[in-house]
Amino acid sequence: MAKVGYSVYRRVTNANLLRKICLLSLTLPLLTSATTKLVVAEESEKANAQYEIGLWGDLPYSSAQEVGVTRLIDDMNSQKLTFTVHDGDLKAGSNSLCDNALYTKALGYFNALQAPAAFTPGDNDWTDCDRPSNGGFNSLERLDYERQVFFSTNFSLGQRQLAQEVQTTPLCLSTNGATPCVENRRWTVGRVTYATLNIQGSCNNLCDTAPDPTEYAARNAADIAWMKETFKVAKERNSAAVMLISQADPGWDQTDSTRSPLRDPKTLVQTDGQPDGFKDFLLALRDEVIDFRKPVAYVHGDSHYYRIDKPFLDVKGRRLENFTRVETFGDNQSNGTNDVHWIKVSVDPNSREVFSYQPQIVPGNRVAVPAP
Repeated sequence: MAKVGYSVYRRVTNANLLRKICLLSLTLPLLTSATTKLVVAEESEKANAQYEIGLWGDLPYSSAQEVGVTRLIDDMNSQKLTFTVHDGDLKAGSNSLCDNALYTKALGYFNALQAPAAFTPGDNDWTDCDRPSNGGFNSLERLDYERQVFFSTNFSLGQRQLAQEVQTTPLCLSTNGATPCVENRRWTVGRVTYATLNIQGSCNNLCDTAPDPTEYAARNAADIAWMKETFKVAKERNSAAVMLISQADPGWDQTDSTRSPLRDPKTLVQTDGQPDGFKDFLLALRDEVIDFRKPVAYVHGDSHYYRIDKPFLDVKGRRLENFTRVETFGDNQSNGTNDVHWIKVSVDPNSREVFSYQPQIVPGNRVAVPAP
C-alpha cells in the first residue's frame, strides 16, 4: 500500500495488534472484523508533521462543469494531498435526474483521485430527488442507494484508501426501517480528527416537495451523537484540532438571507419563518466548540459562495475565536466553470491555528479572466 501524505499504511490481520493501534489514537475502522485485512495509519515520528488536504463540493451542476471537474481532479492529483473531501451535491437541484447513472459517474470522479477521497451526501443527491424535474424518486430510497454505492465498506474512496470509523448504531432510517448511518465517518491523521455528518440543505428534509419529519428526527439525533462522540474521541487522542464536514449551510446570524436561513446568533433560533432543521444541532455544536477550546473548522457547501469566516457567537454575542466556517466553491452553472475550483488546507498540528487555507483556482476553469 502506497504512502498517503506522511502516514505509512500496512495490512493488519491480528486482533491484538488492532487493539493496540486503537490505543495509540489512530484510525480505527468499525465495520470490519479483526480477521479482515485492514489499512490503518501507523504511529511514526512524523505524527506532528505538516500535510495538505483538498476540499470541494456542489459539483458538477452541468455538462460544462463535468469537463471542469476532470480538470479539477487533475489539479488535485498534481499536488501531494493526504486526502480529499467532497461536501455533497453531485448535481444541480432541479432538472437533472437522480438515476443510478448519476452515482456511478460520481464514483468514477472519486476513484480518479489519487489521494483517499471522502464524501458526504448532499440534498441534491437524495432529499431533492422527489422533485418531478429530478424524476420523482423516493428520497429515502435514493439515500439507501448512495449508502450502497459510496459507503459499503469502512474505507474511503480514491485510488489510495483511508480506513474510517463508521457510525454503526442503527439510528437513521431506510426504506426498511432503522439502519446504521454509515455515511457518517471519522478518521484521525496525525493529531487532527475529522468527521463527516449527513446534514442537508432544503431545511434538512423538513421542507420542499415531500418533507419527512420522521426521517429528519432520527438522522438529526444521529448527527448530534456522532458530533459529540467525535469531540470525545478528539480529546482522548489529544487531537490538536477538529474538522467537521457536511453539506448544509445552516445559517449563523441575520446577515445572509440570500444564501442561508436567518437565525438569532445568540439563541440560534431561526427567524425567517421557515422550518428549522438545524437549531438543535447548532446548540449542541456550540457547547462542544466552547468546551474543546482548540481550533474547530466546520466545512460545508450548499449556498455556493466561497468564504472563510467566523460567524459563530456565544449566548452573550461574543465570537467563538476557535471556530472557523469554511465554505467550498461550487454551482454557478450559468457561468460554466467559473466556480469549479477547490480549497487546499495546510494542516500543521504544531501551529497555533492548525489550519490555513488557500483557494486553488484551476487554470483551465477560469472564465471571466482566462489564465495567462
